[in-house]
Amino acid sequence: MIEGLPLPVTDDPIDAPFWQAALRGELAVQRCGGCGARRFPPRPMCPACQATAHAWVATSGRGRVWSFVVAHPPLLPSFAALAPYPVVLVALDDDPSIRMVGNLVKSPDGAINEVDPATIAIGDPVRVVFHTVAPDVALPRWVAA
Repeated sequence: MIEGLPLPVTDDPIDAPFWQAALRGELAVQRCGGCGARRFPPRPMCPACQATAHAWVATSGRGRVWSFVVAHPPLLPSFAALAPYPVVLVALDDDPSIRMVGNLVKSPDGAINEVDPATIAIGDPVRVVFHTVAPDVALPRWVAA
């Protein structure tokens, strides 16, 4: 666990279903009730058709590294001691237009700096894992697939 980790608000009506799914070990995204387009991050209205109806659907949890950076100080104090560490942008296999940011780790509970950035390549296949950091927060992370 990272000491002093800033935690997300998990009871906001817009994205609470995302955090509930994460606690169940599922990576979920919104699907528009009007046009069927999937979207992330969650929002109250579809950017494609402006419909407000939506449902939450599970994804396969698989994707590919679309881009990445290596975080160096200055950072939030809770992350500074772990730097440098890689942060990946993952395009989901289910819908490559959906991209999610997260840490690339070797195991669900691994340290965010345990993967050597020199070993990461654009296009690497990854899969989601979840790291429970509080009773109501499981953070999605990525491991090599």
